[in-house]
Amino acid sequence: MPLPLSTELLGFPPDARVLIVNADDLGMHPSINVAVVAAVERGVARSCSLMTSCPGTAHALGLLQDRPEVPFGIHLTLVRDTALDRWKPVSPVQEVPSLVNADGEFYLHAHAAELLARARPDDVEREFRAQLATALHAGLEPTHLDFHSLADGGRNDILDVAMALAAEHGLAVRVWLEAGRRTARARGLPVVDHPFLDSFALEVEGKADRYAALLRALPPGLSEWAVHPGGGTAAARAVDPAGWRVRRSDYDFLVSPEARAMVADEGVVLIDYRPLQQAWRRRPV
Repeated sequence: MPLPLSTELLGFPPDARVLIVNADDLGMHPSINVAVVAAVERGVARSCSLMTSCPGTAHALGLLQDRPEVPFGIHLTLVRDTALDRWKPVSPVQEVPSLVNADGEFYLHAHAAELLARARPDDVEREFRAQLATALHAGLEPTHLDFHSLADGGRNDILDVAMALAAEHGLAVRVWLEAGRRTARARGLPVVDHPFLDSFALEVEGKADRYAALLRALPPGLSEWAVHPGGGTAAARAVDPAGWRVRRSDYDFLVSPEARAMVADEGVVLIDYRPLQQAWRRRPV
């Protein structure tokens, strides 16, 4: 007998088309932080994910403290995007030696295979706890955990670490690869019912039209889009020369009147992670 859709576990009717639009990378840089918050407050994004090992973390924490109504998760980070990024663990480097390169920095995403071959689960747990604690010590209450640039953490045991940490703190976890979804659903935990969308996988040209087509084709059940809004300012271009166009095109769509109108016309229900969090709390891992 097939399992019910996650939307049914959340109390929606079987034909409901439910979408989480989550703005990733809050904390990466102040220019990105401003765009992420605007995408939630003025656009169709409904939640965001905070990085706590990046130059914009302190600025992002302040924005969230001033906006307790903005739902957010912890964007668990084990890799950095480019050589321009000098991100290090929140934990003392000597306490998580398997997570860093010879310079004491996170591995580049391009070298993720080296990280995943070396990373010890105890180091991963220590660092994930430190990243979560950054938000908790600021008096903030996240709704979920997700991963920066490593689908479901990149390894089954890393996903297990995150799920155990989430259960301990009453949080949901973004799970989107097939194996992890099967495991979660077997435990009665709601996760996405359909393929996950990372906005970096979309072409910049014609992106608004692509988003519109995806909304029209959205199937019943729970879907999630991980979007990456950014302002496209000179500062944003300097810090992210390869990705700022993706971020600017995401931002332009998310805050546009057309996006809000399309969501309404299609009858798509936008949610954040709080309903999932409540369901995960009822059925701890």
